[in-house]
Amino acid sequence: MVLAEVRRYFSPSESTPSHFIDDGREGLSHQQALTDTKHKQEAMEEEVDLDSKRPPYLHAMLAGGIGGTTGDMLMHSLDTVKTRQQGDPHVPPKYASMGSSYHTIWRQEGFRRGLYGGVAPAFLGSFSGTVIFFGTYESSKRFMIDNGMAPWMSYLIGGFVADLAASPLYVPSEVLKTRLQLQGRHNNPYFASGYNYKSTWHAARTIARVEGFSALFHGYKATLFRDLPFSALQFAFYEQEQKAAKWFVGSKDIGLPLEIITGATAGGMAGIITTPLDVVKTRVQTQLSPQIEFLATRRDAQPKVAKSASPPSSVTSASDLPNKHSTKATSATNKGAHLNRRPISTSSPSTSLRHHTAAKLDTSSIMTGLRLIYKTEGVAGLFRGVGPRAVWTSVQSGTMLVMYQALIRYFERNPLVPIEEL
Repeated sequence: MVLAEVRRYFSPSESTPSHFIDDGREGLSHQQALTDTKHKQEAMEEEVDLDSKRPPYLHAMLAGGIGGTTGDMLMHSLDTVKTRQQGDPHVPPKYASMGSSYHTIWRQEGFRRGLYGGVAPAFLGSFSGTVIFFGTYESSKRFMIDNGMAPWMSYLIGGFVADLAASPLYVPSEVLKTRLQLQGRHNNPYFASGYNYKSTWHAARTIARVEGFSALFHGYKATLFRDLPFSALQFAFYEQEQKAAKWFVGSKDIGLPLEIITGATAGGMAGIITTPLDVVKTRVQTQLSPQIEFLATRRDAQPKVAKSASPPSSVTSASDLPNKHSTKATSATNKGAHLNRRPISTSSPSTSLRHHTAAKLDTSSIMTGLRLIYKTEGVAGLFRGVGPRAVWTSVQSGTMLVMYQALIRYFERNPLVPIEEL
């Protein structure tokens, strides 16, 4: 009889009396612990689950493009503030704190022409760039994981490769956007950037005509030096934070608050780390080329005529340009090539067209630019505009990644193409 009761106690049958499990409390606690462990193991294996339920490339590209563009458009005004802070040559700077800079630009230049200057090239570059980015990221990440590479390394390298593939599309738009953001409205009386474009198309034509088509890719290397590590860090942080959140919650669905936190913190951390590279990139792309500086200087030297005279235009024939750039660095061996070189200035673009005391370096070396900025401006110079950049990257990244996940789930319920189990 005793042996029968012992056998029934260890049997998985539902007929086990409740008094053998201490009134149910200890047994339920043990069962709950096993259940929690199982959920957490499933969450830790989410990486395998994600690979087994891969969204079609079209879904990933559209979700990324819509999410990325929405985030960029939402935070464009703050990006304008960051560009003004990094490109302000005045001492003391006109654009100091983030709040006062935002209010100053809005009050003096307005919302559309001031804070949202350059929004057209930003929109075109953002959508096309993020569509290519997410398509390349998904394909490269899947390829590396399928070939046995560690997932975290696949996320890191995938971000590098994806940004490199998208760069030919977004770098020209970045040049146009940055210059129009720095310029503000046409004939801006509040901030003399040295540029005076009437529209995005006018800016593109003027740059190609006066400085050459290659000028649309000014700062290409600096942009890659900023964006490649940013994208790699952003997605490496995001994928790891997503795994940790799913393990913590014990479910694949971590909820909207954690979706926002993981996306925002991933972008914010990556943005802060890469701020020095963003400073160099902004200054290279907004630096006045010798041609533009010559034209602006000649324009300012002309005597003022009646008010009815037409405003100065940035379009001038190539025959009016100087044959060489009159600086001490010009030598007999580089007269013909000097016009196409864009020096890195530690005091940002010479928007007032006066010689600054800060040193200029005729080089496109990113490391040399970083060293020179640190030498002349210190750590504060390397992290100029870090506040707006941290906020911008956090909100933009959170918006993009939350919308990406939401759209992926929407496309799962309403597929545009047949979803194949890979």
